[in-house]
Amino acid sequence: MAGPVLPYGRQTIEDDDISAVVEALKADFLTTGPTVEAFEAAFAETVGARHAVACANGTAALHLAMLALEVRPGEAVIAPSITFLATANCARYVGAEVVFADVDPTSGLMTPKTLAQALTRVGGRKLRAVLPVHLRGDVADLPRLAALAGEAGAVLVEDAPHALGSTMAFGNVAEWVGDARHSAMATFSFHPVKTIATGEGGMVTTNDAGLAQRLRTMRSHGMVRPEGADPWWYEMAEPGFNYRLPDILCALGLSQLAKLPRFAARRRALAQAYDAALAPLAPIVRVAARPVWSDPVLHLMVVLIDFEAAGISRRQVVERLRERGVGTQVHYIPVHRQPYYVERYGPLDLPGAEAWYARCLSLPLYPGMADEDVGRVAEALRAVLGL
Repeated sequence: MAGPVLPYGRQTIEDDDISAVVEALKADFLTTGPTVEAFEAAFAETVGARHAVACANGTAALHLAMLALEVRPGEAVIAPSITFLATANCARYVGAEVVFADVDPTSGLMTPKTLAQALTRVGGRKLRAVLPVHLRGDVADLPRLAALAGEAGAVLVEDAPHALGSTMAFGNVAEWVGDARHSAMATFSFHPVKTIATGEGGMVTTNDAGLAQRLRTMRSHGMVRPEGADPWWYEMAEPGFNYRLPDILCALGLSQLAKLPRFAARRRALAQAYDAALAPLAPIVRVAARPVWSDPVLHLMVVLIDFEAAGISRRQVVERLRERGVGTQVHYIPVHRQPYYVERYGPLDLPGAEAWYARCLSLPLYPGMADEDVGRVAEALRAVLGL
């Protein structure tokens, strides 16, 4: 093995992050304290949304979004098949049915065309939400997706854990992922491999005060305190969940959020270096396509490899790269293939998702990488593929 293994992603934790957590541990509140509101306010300002509601993780964020919209059993939610399990599962948590949308085989993103096709399979069910995923950090076509969803009586909920810091320009308007201009809500994750880390953690942004209040209620057991009630009094109109994010983790989140400009610049620089280093490996290796409106802070550096033309399997590539000190991952196995969903909905023909899955491989990308690591990864890939 040539040196330590580069993982496909990892957190960047520095001394001031550790100090922030230590200070939080010394404070009066370890949870449900003022640091939670401070993190929420800073996050909302960063992405340009009116409200941000912190929660336990990105999956909880998606579940809370379904609860806030009051999605009911038997209603429908559309999600792309190329995503993590949680994007689809959040609909099932509230009893709704999932309609899987195909994706563009070169970008992995839900498109207006694939959404329109999925709309034909909703049937007689009431469609409540469409969940575009900003895969890798690249932004889906929000205006056109929102228009199609609106015509069908639904709203967008952006699944944006990959895209913190990403910007886009539809027409001449500059926008941030999370500003919720085109959606009811956007959800984020602060898992260690994401752009900022709190260990585990999530956030939902919205411009709707009513949705924000319902998100806060449902993340804390469904409890409310009526105005003028005794200080110990609470009422529960319906059961919620304990999806709170502790002050300790919010302190880490605040410290990390202050570094977002630096992290974003570093990820963009590494992605640009990858573009140059991988160009000679075409057409066997191509970087995943990026929409013209998207200026991503990439969470994942995904390449599409023609394994058949290279005469080697993906598993062999993964194993031989690891022998050379390069870790990789696959994002994602199409969710419609999962046994639970096959049993529930039967087999589906989603050729874009299948084509994406057949070729995708995520290479190392995180701010702590050295400049020379990009060349090391590209050279290892060249050698393994025999190019």
